[in-house]
Amino acid sequence: MENNHKDTRTNIQPSNDHENRNDQETLLYNEQSDDYRVTQPRLFGEPRSKDKHSSEPNWQENNKYRSSKKSVFAAFMAGVLVVGGMMFASDRMNMFTGGTLASPPSVSAAASKAVSNGTAQKASLDITRPNNIADIAQQASSAVVKIETKVKAQSSKNQNNPLYSDPFFRQFFGDNNGGNQEQDQNGQLQPSGLGTGFIFESSGYIITNEHVIDGADEINVTIEGQDKPYKAKLLGNSYDLDLAVLKIEGSTPFSTLPIGNSDDSRVGDWVVAIGNPYDFDYTVTAGLLSAKERPISIPDENGTREYKHLLQTDAAINPGNSGGPLLNMDGEVIGINTAVNSQAQGIGFAIPSSTISSVLQQLKDNVTIPKEPVPFIGVSVQDLTSDMLSELKVDTTDGALVADVQRKSPAFEAGIRPYDVIVAVNGAKITTSTELTTKVQALKTGDKATVTIMSNGVKKDLTVTVGDKTTINSTQKQNQG
Repeated sequence: MENNHKDTRTNIQPSNDHENRNDQETLLYNEQSDDYRVTQPRLFGEPRSKDKHSSEPNWQENNKYRSSKKSVFAAFMAGVLVVGGMMFASDRMNMFTGGTLASPPSVSAAASKAVSNGTAQKASLDITRPNNIADIAQQASSAVVKIETKVKAQSSKNQNNPLYSDPFFRQFFGDNNGGNQEQDQNGQLQPSGLGTGFIFESSGYIITNEHVIDGADEINVTIEGQDKPYKAKLLGNSYDLDLAVLKIEGSTPFSTLPIGNSDDSRVGDWVVAIGNPYDFDYTVTAGLLSAKERPISIPDENGTREYKHLLQTDAAINPGNSGGPLLNMDGEVIGINTAVNSQAQGIGFAIPSSTISSVLQQLKDNVTIPKEPVPFIGVSVQDLTSDMLSELKVDTTDGALVADVQRKSPAFEAGIRPYDVIVAVNGAKITTSTELTTKVQALKTGDKATVTIMSNGVKKDLTVTVGDKTTINSTQKQNQG
């Protein structure tokens, strides 16, 4: 389901015929997200658009570049991805040095507290700030790796700088970067992408994002302090989870990072991100856990990635950070940095370690990971405004206006049509389109839900069998050849 609000975030607007086809698929609707139009990337070296006041978010996944044609992805945001981390208490042991962290300065936040004698008593709150970020970065850096991919190509533009082939860079600045001289490269390998990963087992097992290595003919891994890269072998990957496991071989054990429990992280905790943004090797940024349990959907030429349970952080994450670790104050990995909003500051997203841990062995063994069902009913909705009331024959702006219905979807089969107004689900009143997405997402696939609508002024109760969006997406993709 898509939420088409009456503001700058309103409608998905395809930029070309290819995107029109993709939009028909995305109208299967992310029941948990508002729709955001991804704007066309600016070509490197060209002036910005005259529309300097555009506020539409541009969700950037560090996506693998495969051709000279620009990719414009419609992204659906249901919230902000959570990035978690646990702050050291002043007397907690330092897991890296084995020593006790020095007590950081305390900030006393006083609040008046009434007591029985009528006087006011000051209740102080000691707030400690982390002083071990540098220690975390130093100890973790030897386990964080730079990943560079190459592909075979018939011909391509002369790329003087490997960064120009970075999928993140291309997503941000367009395809025509680094020169325009054509040259024949039949069968030759050329740089195609750049990202990050980290070693989680000393025998050389590495985890990263699937989109970092997708389509690569060769994967090279560089460890900080070592000049010669390792050739990596892809063991297993999951498109839907956007995770991949690589293997490198060495004569001695590799440094590793421990994988922590993202479920233990709290909003407001400090976190540290390490990666290779814009080919600046081993960059360290720090920030806060901004939110948890954030889902988004990102369609691309291979389908739609349905990210769930994501972490959001304001630690700076940029192209090249994808696949890198998000660490808590114990130096544990609680997320893999994955996506950013390129038109906003301080909005980055990471796949939580709870998701990673549950599938790590399957990825190592190259075992197919079943898709998790995504509840949907197949309607595109928007909020009502007062100028719509008379035409829709309703007397309130409460409800969700159906802007479109996917053919053969659960809503279509139940009789819901465009210009109907959904006012309740299973008896629970719906006042906005966002409420509807939340209600539907809380259902399970196969559930029979009573959806109350106003249709041409007539109130009706319809029975809708909740569908699985992943199944519908797969069916459509097969039908499209």
